[in-house]
Amino acid sequence: MGNCLQRNRKLAESDPASYPVARPQQPPRQQQQQYQQPPWQQQQEYQQPQHVHKTPATPPRQPQQPPTVSPVKSPPPRFMASPKPAEPRTVAMGGVLGRPLVDIRQTYTMGRELGRGQFGVTYLCTNKATGEMFACKSIAKRKLANKDDIQDVRREIQIMKHLKGQPNIVEMKEAFEDRHDVHLVMELCAGGELFDRIIAKGHYSERAAAAVFRTIIQVVHTCHSMGVMHRDLKPENFLLLSKKENAPLKATDFGLSVFIEKGKVYRDIVGSAYYVAPEVLRRNYGPEADVWSAGVILYILLSGVPPFWAESERGIFDAILKGHIDFESAPWPSISDGAKDVVKRMLKQDPKDRLTAQQVLNHPWVKEDGEAPDRPIDNAVLTRMKQFRAMNKLKKVALKVIAENLSEEEIVGLKEMFASMDTDNSGTITLEELKIGLARQGSRISDTEVKQLMEAADVDGDGTIDYIEFITATLNMNRVEREDHVFAAFQYFDKDNSGYITREELEEALIKYGMGDEETIKDIIAEVDTDNDGRINYDEFVAMMRKGNPEGKRRDLDIGL
Repeated sequence: MGNCLQRNRKLAESDPASYPVARPQQPPRQQQQQYQQPPWQQQQEYQQPQHVHKTPATPPRQPQQPPTVSPVKSPPPRFMASPKPAEPRTVAMGGVLGRPLVDIRQTYTMGRELGRGQFGVTYLCTNKATGEMFACKSIAKRKLANKDDIQDVRREIQIMKHLKGQPNIVEMKEAFEDRHDVHLVMELCAGGELFDRIIAKGHYSERAAAAVFRTIIQVVHTCHSMGVMHRDLKPENFLLLSKKENAPLKATDFGLSVFIEKGKVYRDIVGSAYYVAPEVLRRNYGPEADVWSAGVILYILLSGVPPFWAESERGIFDAILKGHIDFESAPWPSISDGAKDVVKRMLKQDPKDRLTAQQVLNHPWVKEDGEAPDRPIDNAVLTRMKQFRAMNKLKKVALKVIAENLSEEEIVGLKEMFASMDTDNSGTITLEELKIGLARQGSRISDTEVKQLMEAADVDGDGTIDYIEFITATLNMNRVEREDHVFAAFQYFDKDNSGYITREELEEALIKYGMGDEETIKDIIAEVDTDNDGRINYDEFVAMMRKGNPEGKRRDLDIGL
């Protein structure tokens, strides 16, 4: 067969016309000579050994390919097309972080819920490999309705990376994105909130208050010197790293923070009602607003209540804009002049007249080993602080109960408004539907404010507003806080008509709203029950309903009803 092939090839070369087939293109002889087979692939010619043994001769072994070398294949015939490369494997990319989607549960075990913020839910999580515990803030991607929302999440991550390594700022370890959420894994602050620690101690002095405040204003100075404005400073955002006596204080929640741009005027109304600066309400502010918020925290540390107090959020804002601060009532007559001086200079109405964070740090009362006296602050301050810390959860449920029991006459027009916003007739309003509906109603509020309204109304945290949540959020507060409404809400909890809401009754009522866990009930009893008898009487219930919302970050905005 080989001879026939050789003979046909010679004939084709001598007489091409007799074989009308395309001749294969031969490379230049110089290139042909460059290729040589390795010795273990060359055909060896048998040679007679010089000394023939009497035993039957065995054919000599061919040179073997070294074991560490991959087999060398002969080059493909020159007339064959090269094989196509394999298609690259497609990796699902996240639309928020722009990185491959990762299942966080491969690395961490998710535990109990630690808390809810404006944009996310925080869970306890444990690293499977090391057993180390962290806090994981999970942000539902379905709540990110537009590019601005996505940019907000990216900015929060950028800011936390930028501030990494600062001693009194919570550290972000890593960020993940899966199909449903963005997860921020952060340092776990297991020591609880600052005010809870102060209340639990039962006593403290001006010097102790100055030491705590020095850490808070140092955080503000660090942020500003690194080009960051926090925009949501409040006691709840300062947590202790552990339950140890000397545990460091850490600033948390940079979800509303922004990088400071020189010359830029900020106009979004963000922050929490009691702590928001007057220029923020006027939509014309800068980093000085953080100093104002820190000044409000100091006022509370020294007196137990905020400087601007009212029965409604609108009343709080009016008080802030008027700017009158009480330094006459107890305990202020017994507070040192140095403490009052620093508070007054931090709460100047004109931000240009306000101290900077650096100037506050250098104030004689704030400085370490400064003028702050070591005499105890009146215990009444702690009692007032505890009352002020009353949680908003019970109040939200009570308002929802009121809304569910209002007559048709009292909610006239709201049904039609809800139906007009619920464009897909799903029985719920999404963030996008709310935004479109408000624009149609002629409301001129920013995307951030729409999101705040959504968060405030969404009691069950499912990312939508149902009919009852809509009624609850949009009713005029004066209307729902009428005496008969408040009494009806109290009776809803007080099942046995004893005149008190017991722990068991509270648990039974809250389970319906997904809030019946032991920790929540314990917090509500501890913070609303001001006479410490283990139950909530009607006067305590009314006081809670009348007070302004202590968690005003998610604002119930007036939408023109």
